[in-house]
Amino acid sequence: MKRVVRYLFFPAASLAAGGLAAWLSAEGIKAYQSAVKPPLAPPDAVFPIVWTILYLLMGVGMAMVVGREGGGGTALLLWALQLAANFVWTLIFFRQQDYLLALIWLVFLWALILAMTIAFRRADPLAALLQVPYLLWVAFAGYLNYMVWVLNP
Repeated sequence: MKRVVRYLFFPAASLAAGGLAAWLSAEGIKAYQSAVKPPLAPPDAVFPIVWTILYLLMGVGMAMVVGREGGGGTALLLWALQLAANFVWTLIFFRQQDYLLALIWLVFLWALILAMTIAFRRADPLAALLQVPYLLWVAFAGYLNYMVWVLNP
């Protein structure tokens, strides 16, 4: 895949997955805005900004890895799996408002992100470093998810 195409395709695919999940969960996102939130919850306006950056970073990271030795099958598979798991988490948390299932799913998602980051590191250490904010944000999302589950029985 040509370099320019890679750097357009993978970030666009990441953003499209996130955008579709948000669109499908729009009503649930509105309901979340009125939920009781934990003390460290950022303002609602922060989430789309952070997620846009994270989707771009995961897409750019994948673009960096594709075409490199060790950056083929496993890294691409893990990238696709974590993107799909991320999509499903959004639906579980916002659309279904099943906060316990979402928390369990988030642990699975975090493990996939970690595995993807390790696979990226084998091909391109910088691509792996670009995933660290994603890992940290999803860990923070675990705290938020847990607390929303506890505070909104």
